Amino acid sequence: MKKTFKIIDNKVVESNDTDSNILMYFSPDAEEKKFLTETLNIDEHTLSSALDPDELSRVEFEPEHVAFIMKRPRNYSGKDVLFFKVASMGIFIFADKLVIVLSEDIPLFEGKNFSKLHSLKDLTLKIIYRSILHFLEHLKIFNMVTEELESKINKSMENKYLINLFTLEKSLVYYLNAINSNILVFEKLKYYSAKIGFTVEENEFLDDIIIENTQCYRLADIYSNVLSNLMDARASIVSNNINLLMKTLNIITIGIMVPTLVVSVFSMNVGIPLQDHPLAFWIILLFALISVAVLIFFWKKLKW
Repeated sequence: MKKTFKIIDNKVVESNDTDSNILMYFSPDAEEKKFLTETLNIDEHTLSSALDPDELSRVEFEPEHVAFIMKRPRNYSGKDVLFFKVASMGIFIFADKLVIVLSEDIPLFEGKNFSKLHSLKDLTLKIIYRSILHFLEHLKIFNMVTEELESKINKSMENKYLINLFTLEKSLVYYLNAINSNILVFEKLKYYSAKIGFTVEENEFLDDIIIENTQCYRLADIYSNVLSNLMDARASIVSNNINLLMKTLNIITIGIMVPTLVVSVFSMNVGIPLQDHPLAFWIILLFALISVAVLIFFWKKLKW
């Protein structure tokens, strides 16, 4: 699917005019791919990389445009069950147009960051910045969900909450890899800023983007370490709870077995002491109680 935009009054506005110089493709079909590769001379492999979630970020300089692939977080869906995914995005900067290729239809130009635009390169940088903010928003959600799962694990012995933590930890690994991959691209953009044609203000904004992305990576790394340590701690706590439960069950079992043994001895179908005594039942019951008392005494004495 194709959408066209242009900058009017320093804002991105959807437009069907022939002079629209911002072209956005969501999961392009065969005809649209043919137009991108044959008419705009976009490399076919680079175009495929923009739609491949496993592709690494990179920058490539072509005769007519600058192409770079970057990672962004995918919009979360309840069907993902706490698994946050990443996707690739292709941005192709031409002299007179900007082409964006995505694997899904998303509102890319929302937010106050797109209210004051001066050029296509400025728009490119703000798209990058919006992607970083999207990562940060998801990291905040990670932290909130982790705290909620932690409180539930403390009250429940079910495995589903631990599985949810494993899923979050897996998502953070993908996020760390994606953010780190973007760092290399942004640094390369900074290195070739003069070749790309960034202005002084755009270079300063790119510096802010690099700093923000580095902080985003550090925050994701902290959350990943905390979650990893939390998983280890929870596994130890669950194991310890099981040991305590088994110990309690063993105490109950032994506590029942001792008086049962006493009563069983006097219940055998052979000649036994007290079998003709009128108070035999109460005497045997007293022996059973004494055995329990002795057991409790030794238990406390040995501090079991």
